[in-house]
Amino acid sequence: MKQYLELSRRIIEQGEWVYNERTGKRCLTVINADLCYDVGNNQFPLITTRKSYWKAAIAELLGYLRGVNSAADFRALGTKTWDANANQNADWLANPYRRGEDDMGRVYGVQGRSWQKPDGGVVDQLRKLVDNLSDGLDDRGEILTFYNPGEFHMGCLRPCMHTHTFSLLGDRLYLTSYQRSCDVPLGLNFNQLQVFTLLKLIAQITGHKPGLAYHKIVNAHIYEDQLALMRDVQLTREPFAPPELHINPRIETLEDIEDWVTLDDFEVTGYRHHEPIAYPFSV
Repeated sequence: MKQYLELSRRIIEQGEWVYNERTGKRCLTVINADLCYDVGNNQFPLITTRKSYWKAAIAELLGYLRGVNSAADFRALGTKTWDANANQNADWLANPYRRGEDDMGRVYGVQGRSWQKPDGGVVDQLRKLVDNLSDGLDDRGEILTFYNPGEFHMGCLRPCMHTHTFSLLGDRLYLTSYQRSCDVPLGLNFNQLQVFTLLKLIAQITGHKPGLAYHKIVNAHIYEDQLALMRDVQLTREPFAPPELHINPRIETLEDIEDWVTLDDFEVTGYRHHEPIAYPFSV
């Protein structure tokens, strides 16, 4: 929580204004931010200076791990986060690769579970790293990446948090996640929960103890229509102690995640928070 607030203050105090072509808005921007989450001690980085809806973040992560490409499938999991990008993005609506309502194209989890090969086959990146880690193997390439420039034109949005690298030291698993762009008031709240949950979940199904999760952000920004709410409201509030995340211990394999896991298999305890803040969302 302190890292989140410190980054927000840094953007306000040191950031420079940048015009964003996609949204038509200005962003107060800094380059490079490094955050770290203590997954081993279960300090869940859920924002406490406003009410945060953690279930949508985990539902979105489950969709990525399953490789789904429809906003309808994300809604079924418990989140509407892809509705706007799938159905309100003018460029995507006019894209010949779009296959109708709710289609997202070849984004995020599609790349992670079925990266297209030149010979017509596919690479399941997640399956490979789960198999290796389950066998106690780290080949220094236990990487899940969604960043495929050759297929950007086939999806509604380039990935923001695009690559996750797992590292095994003894029986402890670490994660380093890379993000090219981050809407700090809204996106970071989701992204940091997903980094934490991803490490905790993969450690559980591969039989390891979770260690630290490192989260590197390149372009961290606050949109101009979010600035006053962050500066004058959220940053004036005192944070509470972090809550804990509990995952159903019956989740033991990647197949479990694919077949039957729902939001009911996740629980957050000890969550104290201030009133919610309705930050504007930019499509």
